[in-house]
Amino acid sequence: MASHEFTSIRSPRIKGVRRLAKRTFRQRERRFLVEGPQAVREALAAGESSPAAANSSVVLELYATAEAMQRHIDLVDAARAAGVPTHRVSLDVMSELAQTVTPQGVIAVCGFVDVPLEQVGNVRLAAVLSHVRDPGNAGTVLRTADAAGADVVIFTDASVDPYNGKCVRASAGSLFHLPVVVGVTAADAVAFLRDVGVRVWAADGGGTKDLHEVADSSQLDGPVGWVFGNEAWGLPDDVVRLTDGAVSVPIYGGAESLNLATAAAVCLYTTARQQRRP
Repeated sequence: MASHEFTSIRSPRIKGVRRLAKRTFRQRERRFLVEGPQAVREALAAGESSPAAANSSVVLELYATAEAMQRHIDLVDAARAAGVPTHRVSLDVMSELAQTVTPQGVIAVCGFVDVPLEQVGNVRLAAVLSHVRDPGNAGTVLRTADAAGADVVIFTDASVDPYNGKCVRASAGSLFHLPVVVGVTAADAVAFLRDVGVRVWAADGGGTKDLHEVADSSQLDGPVGWVFGNEAWGLPDDVVRLTDGAVSVPIYGGAESLNLATAAAVCLYTTARQQRRP
């Protein structure tokens, strides 16, 4: 059974959970919200496999409506089996906690999962987000990097908070699948990758190098890191200078440009294909 049912949005506990929607409180408590049954399943499955779990559950608390508890009984059972306190809440309380227009009735409070840069292990493929401000784009790049087999995703100090609710939702659980580094400078990120033998490229629409030409010349065959920049104005010159060069995705039609998430997908999958060639 749920340990308690919360029906008032004025409950101090509910207020405490709700304030995790703000970055200041997330950073202070090193906790964030995960919304929706699938994302919560991924968080529960992470468990001890998460680099930052410290041999304990990533999920710290679970809140769900009575209907959601019945619909997702397997999820509730998994949480209880992991020793996660589960709480039944009213629809009004769920609406207060949720950050989506149509809540799915399940929200988890999770501990931060990011790891220090020096704890990242062997790197074959990496994504660095520099000056990326849109949380939806950032989460999508994280999800794409995970799908392409990346070994780490680095959010620089000039980028959006990966624990932003929209970013977490856009990552579709990938936040829990691979090491994520937060808050380092672009210079430190590139220096680390170089130290572990990774060639680093800047993805830039104005780049003088063509992605396909770089791939055909075998420059993506070894360990590679990609630096992705701001949605509107790309990467600052000083960041580009840190890398081995600016690479553009060729556009064969009439489109002016590709959005960040699409360009990142092309770069990451092109690299993954090159690295997997016989």
